[in-house]
Amino acid sequence: MHSFHQGKQKPINSHPMEALEHIRNKILDRNSLNRQLTQWRKKGKHIVFTNGCFDLVHRGHVEYLAAAADQGDVLLIGLNSDHSVSRLKGPHRPIIDQYSRALLLSALEFVDAVVLFEEDPPLFLIQTVQPDVLVKGGDYAEAKIVGSDIVRAKGGKVVTIPLTPHCSTSLIEAKIKGNAAV
Repeated sequence: MHSFHQGKQKPINSHPMEALEHIRNKILDRNSLNRQLTQWRKKGKHIVFTNGCFDLVHRGHVEYLAAAADQGDVLLIGLNSDHSVSRLKGPHRPIIDQYSRALLLSALEFVDAVVLFEEDPPLFLIQTVQPDVLVKGGDYAEAKIVGSDIVRAKGGKVVTIPLTPHCSTSLIEAKIKGNAAV
């Protein structure tokens, strides 16, 4: 049995913000995105793209994103901006601001990059990324997935991943408000 006191002790981290900086560096603007895409392509990486609001990150999000990451070499998340979330979900959303949502997603080990987008739907972003794999939740009909035509035209694939039952931001929001039966 190992004791934590045996052998050499791990030195106290002299750079406590190193991990946080690594996480922050995964949040890309459009210029950084283009540079990163070029690097990934030069290395022959299969790029997986998904997008969403990811407000109040929960178990369902983590399971979905982990399954998405398994579809290729790198996972890029297109994250709806605060304005975009409000347009889609109503004026009471998002609950969590865009930077905080991006930081939480970037902290996931299997997420390689997060990029914010304003447009509804993210067609321009998908055209820019040209992913090898486009992933959406099982609540989307494959034929209705924005950008599926772009991905298929280049020989890529479109994947739908079943959602985790009883896990949604709307359910969490209802529970917080005291409407647990919703």
